[in-house]
Amino acid sequence: MDTIGGKRRTHYCGAPRLEDVGQTIVAAGWVQRQRDLGALIFVDLRDRSGILQLAFDEACPAALLKKARGLRSEFVVMATGILRKRSAKNAEIPTGEVELAVTELLLLGKSETPPFEIVENCPTGELTRLKYRYLDLRRPDLQRNLLLRHRIVKLTRDYFDDNGFVEIETPMLIKSTPEGARDYLVPSRVHPGSFYALPQSPQMYKQLTMVAGFDRYIQLARCFRDEDLRADRQPEFTQIDMEMSFVELEDILQMVERYIQHLNRALHLGLAFPIPRLQYREAMERYGSDKPDTRYAMELWNASDVLAGCGFAVFEGALATGSVRGVTAKGAYNTLTRKEIDKLTEAVKGIGAKGLAWARLAPDGVVTSSFGKFLGEDALQALLARAQAAPGDVVFLVADAKNSLVLSVLGSLRQILAQKLGLIDAKRLHFLWITDFPFFDWDEDAQEYVAMHHAFTAPTDDSLAILESDKANVIAKAADLTLNGIEMSSGSVRITNPALQQRIFGLLGLEEEEIQQKFGFLVNAFRYGPPPHGGMGIGLDRLVMQLCGAESLRDVVAFPKVQNASEPMTECPAQVNAAQLRELGLTAQKED
Repeated sequence: MDTIGGKRRTHYCGAPRLEDVGQTIVAAGWVQRQRDLGALIFVDLRDRSGILQLAFDEACPAALLKKARGLRSEFVVMATGILRKRSAKNAEIPTGEVELAVTELLLLGKSETPPFEIVENCPTGELTRLKYRYLDLRRPDLQRNLLLRHRIVKLTRDYFDDNGFVEIETPMLIKSTPEGARDYLVPSRVHPGSFYALPQSPQMYKQLTMVAGFDRYIQLARCFRDEDLRADRQPEFTQIDMEMSFVELEDILQMVERYIQHLNRALHLGLAFPIPRLQYREAMERYGSDKPDTRYAMELWNASDVLAGCGFAVFEGALATGSVRGVTAKGAYNTLTRKEIDKLTEAVKGIGAKGLAWARLAPDGVVTSSFGKFLGEDALQALLARAQAAPGDVVFLVADAKNSLVLSVLGSLRQILAQKLGLIDAKRLHFLWITDFPFFDWDEDAQEYVAMHHAFTAPTDDSLAILESDKANVIAKAADLTLNGIEMSSGSVRITNPALQQRIFGLLGLEEEEIQQKFGFLVNAFRYGPPPHGGMGIGLDRLVMQLCGAESLRDVVAFPKVQNASEPMTECPAQVNAAQLRELGLTAQKED
């Protein structure tokens, strides 16, 4: 193994066990803490594998005891000694039955007092920890996360290699093409005024590997998107990117599902198979989301039919073109007080709702509501029956002329309620396939239909006849894999028929000049015998985050960015000097 000053490390700190007692062991790492008991000195030595207790007693030479007394937290040492049983066992750590009786100690590096304690679940503010990320990464919980990430990467490569996939790297400096988010642009020195883009995904390149005849492509691809950050989003991320030739959508889904089974066996995740499936429209109707968290029930329900002709202007107005729908918070009467309901009302207004109707059923059956006086008793009872409401429940309703808004608001409310009511079991993993996505999505701002996935997604065969006449009902050969309410993977079968591709471009309002400018190389490639193909991109960072039970991607990425896309440790992004800008033909514009 590793050698320092003629000494060879024989064991990681977390490795020794009872069966190793009596062996001469050399271990190296960082001092977690030192305890000086006078006649005895104990040092907890830490490396990425765990902690090993070092013991110094009266049998040690005075010089060795003096050196041990001088150790401080985060000093780097290498210790040689005889492994022995501990007199007082520690069941909290795997090495808790043994200790190293030190005979020789090398001090390899001193440390200043760290700005925070290197412990699990460190209470120090995240910004401070990210400024000293190299110290933050010494914490055992973060190291476990990154070690699990490494393990998943290894399992991923093994699985796809075993299934005939070829790992191919695609360029990092590419042409800017529309991908749904803003590109990160890189100016070219040798082509003044021209820019590369960092890839949002390797979509077109991986399709070209199919045209090239590689049949099965895989890449752990670095991707970049200039968009607002959140807990499950970073500006740079890693995607398990795969593409397959001569397949239908079902083949792609089965390949990915077997990959999840592969992880399940190796990591003992306890998942059940097959992974459930929901069509997009059913997911929206039942959960108000195309990536629903199914670890808890609380499904939406439609009250439109029972409220038709109810006489309440708010409901009647919505029903003319939209709907009235609701969600029932079971047993939430005591938790969801009027004050809490006011907070929920403000929350849903913030995401587009005009208001939030509610009814509280006291344990004795008495109903108080925001709308009861506008409804007759029969209509109220019919509504509560539709809500399957019982004493102790709280019922919420959203009404709007746009059905899509009603569903999305209730989907968000469902998530908020689950958090407030403690319904989410963080240790459970619920994968879910979402299938039968609409091909087109209505863009309210542009007042036109756009591609829900991307322009190269194939519509289903049954949808070809209605592409022009009924865009709202065109279905794509596309599917997403979700985990605990987060999108893990998105994929589709691609269009390889040039005539159909031109038809789709036309429906998306793309002119020939724009097509050639943005996608010309791919369109031209499809003139030379493209095989039928499709694929998926699986978010590695999000997958690791969920399997670790982490709350943020920052907990599974070595050097992450914060909310404003900066990195506190290196203080990037940063200004560059005028000479560098002149080389690129650029000038820096100062903010007013």
